[in-house]
Amino acid sequence: MINVVDYEVAAKGKVDPSVWCYFEGGSGDEVTLRANAAAYGRWRFRPRMLVDVSEVSTATTLLGTPVSMPLGIAPYAMQRLIDPDGEVATARAAAAADALFCVSTLTTSTHAEIGAAGDGPRWLQLYVLRDRQRTLDHMHEAREAGYTALVLTVDLPYVGRRERDVRLGFQNPPPNVHLPYASLFETSPALSWRDLEWIRSELPLPLVLKGILTREDAVLAVEHGADAVWVSNHGGRQLDGVAAGLDALPEVVDAVAGRCEVYVDGGVRRGGDVLKALALGARAAFAARAFAFALAVDGEQGVAHALSILRDEIALGLGLLGCTSPDQVTRAHVEPTLPYDFSPESAAHSLGAPYDFPA
Repeated sequence: MINVVDYEVAAKGKVDPSVWCYFEGGSGDEVTLRANAAAYGRWRFRPRMLVDVSEVSTATTLLGTPVSMPLGIAPYAMQRLIDPDGEVATARAAAAADALFCVSTLTTSTHAEIGAAGDGPRWLQLYVLRDRQRTLDHMHEAREAGYTALVLTVDLPYVGRRERDVRLGFQNPPPNVHLPYASLFETSPALSWRDLEWIRSELPLPLVLKGILTREDAVLAVEHGADAVWVSNHGGRQLDGVAAGLDALPEVVDAVAGRCEVYVDGGVRRGGDVLKALALGARAAFAARAFAFALAVDGEQGVAHALSILRDEIALGLGLLGCTSPDQVTRAHVEPTLPYDFSPESAAHSLGAPYDFPA
């Protein structure tokens, strides 16, 4: 295994297709799922030469927390379906690499078990349930286990129609899987901007809003006190036909205008993808499937290896760009691969890029 795609190929051959469909697939025609990965190919690097890059560091901070690289493990559910230790294995690997691990509400391990796996940085991905008391209990248990931020998913008032799951008979959740905190179908469709005040009053941790795709919602997020905005289309698993994460990123970054941190996910397979996200204004990128592939193939060691591969790719990419740290990557380090027409009538405009590029 020399790259993440090697793990993807191996995982597909190892996991039962009626289970793997849940981790690999998207919603509808999977247009957005494919667009997430394709978006990185629409940008090329502009490296600078004769820069002293004898010492390169991938380290950065996320909401003030030091991490080893500008790539974190995004939340994904039911990890014990593909490895006996599930989230505990992922937590061990992340802690050893000093990488941020965002744990799903739909974890198959308890927060106490995950917390005991290591002292690495951890955030809680939060679904607000119809039962508010269960939501509160969940939040407080995560805090007691050492989680330092809440990542509120805002793009799931209803569950997207994931047709691979339907065709292959995947039950969500499967009858043999225990979810300590919630199932996907307990989320509240009544969640609104007003609920952010309730969440903050109940648990005053930094609050990240995950699932923002437009400048309008980015502005509202800042106005409602979000500490960070996470550009995401839920891995192409919710509304099919929305913008790829990378395509939506510049619009959100411009709207936020430096008032809070911005992250992005969707389709990350290479360290170069992370660097393109940084160039377009993200503080960090997150990946889920990349680490699900590795977990399915080789458990904790697989996740550790995937983190090492991607960190090495980021470090090498920084040096070849002429940068010694993630903070030095700017918009000047990338350019679109094709001349874009941003008029409302253009096809490119519909791909989710209504912003200007430097000449």
